[in-house]
Amino acid sequence: MKRIKSWVLSGLLLVGAVLGHAQGKVYFQEEGRSAGYVSAIELNGVTYVDVQRTARKLGAQVELFATSKQAKITSKGFFAILTASLNEVIVNGKHVPLPGEVIIRGGQLMSPVDVFLLPSFQLAVNRYISFENNQFIVERRYNVELTDTVLNPEDNLLVFDTQKEVEYTTNQSNVHTVLVTLKDTVLKRDTYKRLHTDYISSIQVRQARSNTELKVILGSQAKHWSFTPAEDGKLVFRAGAKAASPSVPTTAKKPSPIIKPEPNPLSITAVNPEPVTEVESPSVLEEDDFEEMVLGATDDTPVTQVPVEKPEIVAAQSKPEPSAPKTPAAAPVIKAEPHPLAITAHKKMRIVVDPGHGGKDPGAVRSKYREKDWNLAVGNELAKLLKKGNFEVKSTREKDVFIPLYDRSKIANNFKADLFVSLHINATKDSKANGFQVYFRSEKATDKEAAATAALENEAMQYEEVHYNFVDALLQSLAKNEYINESSKLAGYVKNAVYKQAGIGIAVDQKNCIRQANFYVLKGVQSPSILIEMGFISSPKDRAKLSQSAVQKKMAQGIYNGIVNYAKQEGWVH
Repeated sequence: MKRIKSWVLSGLLLVGAVLGHAQGKVYFQEEGRSAGYVSAIELNGVTYVDVQRTARKLGAQVELFATSKQAKITSKGFFAILTASLNEVIVNGKHVPLPGEVIIRGGQLMSPVDVFLLPSFQLAVNRYISFENNQFIVERRYNVELTDTVLNPEDNLLVFDTQKEVEYTTNQSNVHTVLVTLKDTVLKRDTYKRLHTDYISSIQVRQARSNTELKVILGSQAKHWSFTPAEDGKLVFRAGAKAASPSVPTTAKKPSPIIKPEPNPLSITAVNPEPVTEVESPSVLEEDDFEEMVLGATDDTPVTQVPVEKPEIVAAQSKPEPSAPKTPAAAPVIKAEPHPLAITAHKKMRIVVDPGHGGKDPGAVRSKYREKDWNLAVGNELAKLLKKGNFEVKSTREKDVFIPLYDRSKIANNFKADLFVSLHINATKDSKANGFQVYFRSEKATDKEAAATAALENEAMQYEEVHYNFVDALLQSLAKNEYINESSKLAGYVKNAVYKQAGIGIAVDQKNCIRQANFYVLKGVQSPSILIEMGFISSPKDRAKLSQSAVQKKMAQGIYNGIVNYAKQEGWVH
C-alpha cells in the first residue's frame, strides 16, 4: 500500500510541475500560411515566448543586454524596454502592466505574449496580430478584405469589406476578363480561386503596389457584370445571366479561417513522445549564454509569405527547428584600468556634471514641468559652485540640447574626469513615492524599484540615431570594480551632505537612499560615477519643491558639499 501511495504522490507532483511550467512552441500563421514557430513555456496560465526571436519574426529590431537583464525592442515609432523580474514593459515612456514577470529560461529572455499584442506594437510593425489556439495570427494592416463568395443559381457575388471610402476603376479588357482596381488600399490577403461556375471561372485578388487589384475570368453564361457599393461599407462584384442589383445576404461576412495546429504542446493533455524536463530558473542569469545571443545569435527566416499552396502546420511541427551553428568568438582583451586614486598628471580634481536628458528627450513629464529643465538648472548651478571651489569642471550640456548616452560617457573619458555626476528626477506610477536617491552602477539592481528606475532612465536610448554597443561597455566594465567601490563612497558623501542641507525640503531616507542599478550612462565612464535622482516629479510634494529655483540652488549646494567632502577625504582638497 505504501508503494502505491508513493507512486501516486510522485505522479501528482509530476502533473503539478507540468501544470506550473510546461514547455513547447508557439506557432505563426501569416496571411493564412504557416510561418514557423518560437520556443515557449507556460507558467501559471500565462504563455511566455522568446523575446528575441518573436520580435524579429514580427518585423521589429531587438537587442539584449546581459548585465541589466533587459531587452530593447524598436520599430517605427515604437520603443520598449523589458526587464527581467518586472511585470511591466516601458513603452514610449509609459509603464504598461503585464500578466506575469519577464523571466529568463535557458539563456533566453521570455515575456508574456501580451507584449506583442500591444496596439502600439502592431501599428509600428504595420500588422494586425492576434493570439489564438497557441499561435500568432499575423495579417497585413489592411482596409480591404474579400469576405465572401456567394454562388447563387442566378448569379455569383464577390463581397468585399472596406474600412474607408474607396475610389475604384473597372475595365473589361476582353470578352472574358474584367479588372477592378481599388486605389490606395491595402488588401488583407492575396487570393486565387478557381470557381468553375457558369458565371465566374476564376478570380485573383492581389496587392499591386498601393492598390488592390481584382481580376475576374468570366464564365460562359456571364452576360452581365457589375461592381457596385452595397450597405455597411461593402463593395460587391456581381456576374450573372441578366442585369440586376446584387442581393447581399446578411450572413455574407464570414470570419477568416484559422488553420488549427496539432494539439497545444503547452497543454497538460497534449501527448508528447518525449518527457517534459523542467528547467529551474537560475538565481543569476547565465551571462555566457545570454551574451552569445546578443553577439552571435541567428534567427529564423523573417516573416514572409511561405511559397506553398496548401499550408500544413502539422508538417511544420514534425520538422525539428534547425539550430544555428555556434561560431566561437574571440576572447575579449580587457585592458586593466588604473586605480582611480592613482596620481594623475593634473593636480586639480576634474569633474563632469551631466544634466540628464535634454533637447528632443524631455525625460519625465508632469503637467507643464519637464525633467530636463530641472536637471539643467541644478547642473548649471552645480558647475558654477565647482568652478568657484577650484575644481576643473566640464558639463555634458549647458543648454537644452540632446546628448546621446554614449557621448556623455565619452565626454567624461576625453576630459580624463576623476568624477562623473549625472543629475535626474525620478518618476513612477505611485504618486506617494518621493525622496532623494543616489545610484551607482552595479551588475545587479538593489530591488525591483531600482531596476525600474534604471529602465526608465535607460529609455533615453530611443532618441539616439546610432546606438552604442553596450556589450563593449560591459566587457570594459569587468575591470572596473575599483570604480564601483569609489562610486559607492562618493554616493555616501553626497547623501549625507544633501540630508544636512537646509532649505531643500526633499526627504532623504538615511537607510535606503543609496541604491544600485545598471544605468547605461554610467557603464562606459572610466572614473567613479553616480546618478542622482533629486526627487520624484510624480510626487506632488517633491514637484512643488523642485519647481522652485531657490530649492534647485540648495540642491546644487548640497551635492557640491558632498563632492567637496569626498575630495577632502581622498586628498584632493586640503
